Amino acid sequence: MSRFPTAFTILFALIVLVAGLTWIVPAGLYERAYSETLDREVPVPGTYEQVESNPQGLIDVLMAPIAGLYDPDSYEANAIDVALFVLMIGGFLGVVTKTGAIDAGIASAMRSMRGREKWMIPILMGLFALGGTTYGMAEETLAFYVLLIPVMLAARYDTVTATAIIMVGAGIGTLGSTVNPFATVIAANAAGIPFTDGLLLRLAILILGWLACVAYVMRYAERVKRDPSASVVADLAEQHRAHFLRDGEQATVPALTGLHRLVLLLFGATFLVMVWGVALGGWWMGEMSALFLGSAILIGVIARLGEKKLVEAFVSGASDLLGVALIIGVARGIVVVMDAGLITDTILFWSAEAVEGLSTIAFVNGLYWLQVLLSFFVPSSSGLAVLTMPILAPVGDFAGVGRDLVVTAYQSANGLVNLVNPTFAVVMGGLAIARVPYERWLRFMWPLLLILTVMIMALLSLGASLG
Repeated sequence: MSRFPTAFTILFALIVLVAGLTWIVPAGLYERAYSETLDREVPVPGTYEQVESNPQGLIDVLMAPIAGLYDPDSYEANAIDVALFVLMIGGFLGVVTKTGAIDAGIASAMRSMRGREKWMIPILMGLFALGGTTYGMAEETLAFYVLLIPVMLAARYDTVTATAIIMVGAGIGTLGSTVNPFATVIAANAAGIPFTDGLLLRLAILILGWLACVAYVMRYAERVKRDPSASVVADLAEQHRAHFLRDGEQATVPALTGLHRLVLLLFGATFLVMVWGVALGGWWMGEMSALFLGSAILIGVIARLGEKKLVEAFVSGASDLLGVALIIGVARGIVVVMDAGLITDTILFWSAEAVEGLSTIAFVNGLYWLQVLLSFFVPSSSGLAVLTMPILAPVGDFAGVGRDLVVTAYQSANGLVNLVNPTFAVVMGGLAIARVPYERWLRFMWPLLLILTVMIMALLSLGASLG
């Protein structure tokens, strides 16, 4: 039995830690100026000044998770839309599950894929990476866990395999962003360069990183399939199967009927519409939440569940993900405390000073590690870009490092950290859905993080030496 703290305890401890830092780290602010290109205010280089401190106390700590959900003054800390999206997903899945279509569909898929299950891993990781590199797929991935986990368990893998396919797949795409508007484009605009600058290097990071991640996940999955005790969640296997596969019901799983096929068609179409809406339709959490609500109602009516069973299934499904929704608010509370304590800009100012005067290769690698540190506190890719690029891009000019390398170092560091970042709601929310303890995820991920770090630093150094 694990003695490691739960996700809630870890995140609340981080809020307390950051609140403690507001009593030690000097408060400071950069002047802000409105950027028409970015449509938001950005810090102005050379304007940092220390200001009167605003240390965060007990009441602030207790308010942080609350403000993390709804704080209207901080866009990056506002998580109520994500939390509601998670609840709508839960309700939608509850209704679809009630129809019996998922159980029948999984059984049918496993019969047809028998012996070839491992090839689902590179295909699915490729699709998630495509979402990550093109539009920064992150919160949207939360919708796929309950869909994919039963499939992986039925294929005799584990919940970590399913989690890795989704989280690492989309994560390596974001790490190697090519045209992602929430990372590459915003960062390049803030740095004052076209987003196509440095595209070849980022493409190399994407391809090599994806190959490394696929090989790592496939090797782990095959090891688990041969020997279930090799799983990092082996002691939780029975609990996971009981929760996600409902083993007690498997003997009565119905055949795949025409109604089941129609429900599964609508189920898949819902996800395709979601991806289209985010990538091309300008959708965000509100529209996606409405999509899942509407689809749940439509499927319930088509399956003739009746009003009472439909509502009960939706509420039951939403309640299953209530803990995930709360985790999202607690995770965002860390950013709330940092901003309210006025230490975010001070940490940025110290970071810029730390890399001044270094050689080109030392600068770009030092910048990478600074962005690793900053990503822990500011997990949002767009938030970190707007905060750091106006300050650190000009510093790169003095070091003789192209601004495209500064952008690449930023997005690589942010993408890497957000594969395991406890302050990133997508990580903690995904692990909560998959019922994977955080320390087990770290145990699984640390060798891959080391591989990716070596690869990224080598490519950044190559780019600096050729530049």
